[in-house]
Amino acid sequence: MAEVHISSCPLNCWDTCGFKVTVDGGKVIKVEGDDLHPITQGKICGRGRMLEARTNSKERLLYPLKKVNGEWTRVSWEQALDEIAEKMRKIKNKYGTTAVLHSHDYANNGLLKNLDRRFFNCYGGVTELTGSLCWGAGIEAQTWDFGNSYSHAPEDIYNSKHVIIWGRNVARTNMHLFGHLQSAKKQGIKLVVIDPIFNQTAQMADMYVSVTPGMDGFLAIGIMKELLRLGLEDRNFIENYTIGFEDVQTLLQSITIEEIEQLTGVERDTITSLAFIYGNRPTMTYLGLGMQRYANGGNTIRLIDALVAMSGNIGIRGGGANFGNLQVGQSFNIAALTLPERKTKSRTFTMMKQAEGILQATDPGIKMIIVTCGNPLTQVPNTNVVKRAFQSVETVVVLEQFMTDTAQLADYVLPTTTVFEEEDIYYSSMYHAYVNYGPALVQPPGEAKPDLWIWTQLANRLGFGADFSFSRDEFLQMGLSGLEKYGITLERLKKEKHLLLPVKPVPWDDYTFQTPSGKFEFTSLLAKKKGIDGQLKMMYPAESEAENKELAKKYPYRLLTIHPLRSNHSQHYHLIESMQSIKIEVSRDIAEEKGLEDGDKAKVFNDRGQLVGTVKILKKAHRKVINIDEGQWEKFGGSVNVLTSDRESDNGQGSTLYDCLVNIEKISE
Repeated sequence: MAEVHISSCPLNCWDTCGFKVTVDGGKVIKVEGDDLHPITQGKICGRGRMLEARTNSKERLLYPLKKVNGEWTRVSWEQALDEIAEKMRKIKNKYGTTAVLHSHDYANNGLLKNLDRRFFNCYGGVTELTGSLCWGAGIEAQTWDFGNSYSHAPEDIYNSKHVIIWGRNVARTNMHLFGHLQSAKKQGIKLVVIDPIFNQTAQMADMYVSVTPGMDGFLAIGIMKELLRLGLEDRNFIENYTIGFEDVQTLLQSITIEEIEQLTGVERDTITSLAFIYGNRPTMTYLGLGMQRYANGGNTIRLIDALVAMSGNIGIRGGGANFGNLQVGQSFNIAALTLPERKTKSRTFTMMKQAEGILQATDPGIKMIIVTCGNPLTQVPNTNVVKRAFQSVETVVVLEQFMTDTAQLADYVLPTTTVFEEEDIYYSSMYHAYVNYGPALVQPPGEAKPDLWIWTQLANRLGFGADFSFSRDEFLQMGLSGLEKYGITLERLKKEKHLLLPVKPVPWDDYTFQTPSGKFEFTSLLAKKKGIDGQLKMMYPAESEAENKELAKKYPYRLLTIHPLRSNHSQHYHLIESMQSIKIEVSRDIAEEKGLEDGDKAKVFNDRGQLVGTVKILKKAHRKVINIDEGQWEKFGGSVNVLTSDRESDNGQGSTLYDCLVNIEKISE
């Protein structure tokens, strides 16, 4: 008989939706939204619904696999774990533990996914990845400005007069904010969308501003210039709760509005209108991830932060520079789960340059890579170099549910469970502050095992099994420890399914910041402590006419690589036949210049690689813009990251995936 259970979406996304999961005969047959969830209210996206197909797919990995003479051979768990543990023991004794690289990303956000770090710390400390492909530059930027990256509670939007969606297509990536935007508009709150592409969110805006990709920071400079000219800045906030404003004034004087118009493609009247909007507070700003994926990405986010601060929209209801909401994840006792004190050695590569790190590593070189929660052969920039790096390592171990591009290159593939086959707690440090409980609902197919079981078995073989001799409930209680004083316990969470974490709905409302000065820092003291000039600057994308005229002449078009609508990064492409081809979206001016029409075959290329796909002309987009969704598998045409650079952002913590110039040519049939 069919039973309906309350669960949670595990995907790395803003919304972390509540689920209603129907199970019949030991099989998940339907995934719907939990209409009692206070944030997601019964609405879920196609990516979440696809978790039923993902769980039941006949393509699931069912048994441990070992590559022998280039061919996959099924082996027992005992053999696979014995051999992997023995290799790790020999590497530790001969080269040291940092000869092992833990390559990871954030495909899923379960609390117990942190236990991989516990395993590697207890092993002695390995080579780890820092930064983030997704949002690292922006998080670091806001840490310099505020001391942390916090966002306002979702319902605070109704305290705003104006809402600015800057570089975020919430209709595609943050659907419950999209619902709030619709409601806010009905209440008379004005909506402005700033984006190079006229997307679904822009279609409902009261005002749409098309900005040259990578030049958002210059638009912020222009608005600040107009704020000062019009006397709309918040002098009380600037003089009492900030440092470094004189540096901002010097910066603003070094460029004219006419130059800003040329760089951004935004006319002065529009810039002036935006200044009035920011000055007529409260104005709420939601920042997207794309505009910080440039070589100037951190500086861009900092300039927008400065605009929000100068206009007095920090620490007030209906305001904020909303990018990350790290106070959510910081509610948990991650140290109790990960045991950082057990680490005796450490080495780091940035996530962006892990391939370069692998190829250049010495004393010790990288002898083993273990991949969790990620698919670097598809998602890490400069795919061809990543492939070469992974192929150069003696042993690659991948924990996976499917034979991804990365798994194909591995020596061992260990089959893991899906969200409905294991118990965990789910949350997102991107939008709302509710934590969701997700029970184990069905048995995994074949011999698929939870990550925790795998770590426990390897720990037993490597001599630190006592550190994993806890039940799943005990580990969950470790992560929740410290929240009991707020009435948040595992028992209550299991009963009520979702609970609001004790986070501030209006960050910085006491004007006390987590920076070294305790104030909002237009000029960052933390950056200076790191040996970086903390002043805001005029910075351009590395691949732009302003920085490299010859490159821009050879490759005149800006490539964007936005998130696919129906897949969380690369996770669902193999399950949706209509997605299994390359779609090249081009702005109308490119189509006219290159003689392209919808349905034409074309090649997009630069010095790093090339992709072939089918052309679709964008109805409305900034000039010289091409988009190819990220995440495509090699067998369906290949990842767009064959074109992107592994360059790091200006603050070293983010990718430059959008900082990419290309050319395009029609392919004759």
